[in-house]
Amino acid sequence: MLSAIGPTPFRPRITITYCTQCQWLLRAAWMAQELLSTFRDDLGEVALRPGRGGVFVIEVEGEVIWERVRDGGFPDVKGLKQRVRDRLDPGRDLGHVDRAGRGE
Repeated sequence: MLSAIGPTPFRPRITITYCTQCQWLLRAAWMAQELLSTFRDDLGEVALRPGRGGVFVIEVEGEVIWERVRDGGFPDVKGLKQRVRDRLDPGRDLGHVDRAGRGE
C-alpha cells in the first residue's frame, strides 16, 4: 500500500528459525525484540519461524548471518546487533554496544 507521501522505502526482513523441540521460542522472541528495538526504523519485520532438529538460524533477506552449529552456539545480543548492522548499514554507530568492553 502506498502512503499519502509516496511509496514506502524497502526495509529488510529478518527471519529467526528456532527449534520447537528444544523450546527456543523465548530465546528467539527475545532476540527479535532486541533487534526491533535497536533497528526500529530500519527493519520491515522480524519473523519467527518454528523448526525442528536443533535448528537456530538468523537470516537477513535470506542471507544467513548466524547458524547455531556453524557458529558454535547462540549469538550474544551485542554480536547479533553488530552482524545485523554490518549487513544493513556498516557505517552506523551502535553506541554503547560498539563500545562495551573497550573501557569506555
